[in-house]
Amino acid sequence: MRADWPELSDLLLDVDPETLARRPVKRAAVNAVLEKHGMRVGRRVVDAIPGADVLDPDAVDGVLLRSHTELQRLSFEFQNGVRLLQLLRPLLNVLRSSETERPLRIVDIGCGLGFVVRWLAAYGELGDDVELLGCDFNPALIRLAQKLTEEEGLRCQFRVTNAFTLERRAHVFLSTGVLHHFRGDDLGRFFQRQAQAGAKALLHCDIKASWAAPLGSWIFHQARMREPLARHDGVLSAVRAHPAAVMVAAARAHGRPLVYSVFDGAWSPLPILRSLNTLVGLDPSLAEPFVSALGKSKARLGALT
Repeated sequence: MRADWPELSDLLLDVDPETLARRPVKRAAVNAVLEKHGMRVGRRVVDAIPGADVLDPDAVDGVLLRSHTELQRLSFEFQNGVRLLQLLRPLLNVLRSSETERPLRIVDIGCGLGFVVRWLAAYGELGDDVELLGCDFNPALIRLAQKLTEEEGLRCQFRVTNAFTLERRAHVFLSTGVLHHFRGDDLGRFFQRQAQAGAKALLHCDIKASWAAPLGSWIFHQARMREPLARHDGVLSAVRAHPAAVMVAAARAHGRPLVYSVFDGAWSPLPILRSLNTLVGLDPSLAEPFVSALGKSKARLGALT
């Protein structure tokens, strides 16, 4: 596997970001990409999906739903909710001192089944003045996320929508396992859109690039996953993980006026102890009070510039 290989989940679903209309995915087009990169295992996964000239959208949804259901194990076992909460709590305290608008809106970009949003609603104790919203382009994932929310009686919402064109701005954008899906100019535009949307802060948690990440991911997915697409894309995600310097450079070049750094981004000889890191973006006026509010954890955050 190589970092320039595309993930299958990005090839199987094609949605217009403006109209949100789902476009048909032609088997020949997907196979051409896989053949270009020599992705033989990926080809076998796609060959198993029904459909002649066009991949059956219901079958694609089934594969993506099963994969995301399995990937929730990763979020649970790696405590993704806890990781974001340790940054969100001090951040919200700072925002409460500087922002008069209520509720403070937290928007999860590419939320999938919304594990992090639902976890924060259930256990985060963020306060009644906080709104949690998950956004994704896949209606099947959002329907299940909303169904789980209603069954669990949680105070959060999910929408099939473009997170950057909401009727009311997000104070905080966050994501989990999304950054590595963007490459080159697309990564820069991702940060640019968030800055243009008027966000005061960004928290993007993703796999920490290291020599151990692909091996660790392969072991975990072989042991815990059964869906072929989840196994394939899970390992490829670790291969495609951006080094901290790449994330920060893209954000600083395109996502001004925010300032940026990475939490848990420092190199470690034992990277398994810090398997994830979080890109932090802040309005400059929030930087100093946020670092102060982190307390002892501020040593894990690089300089915000």
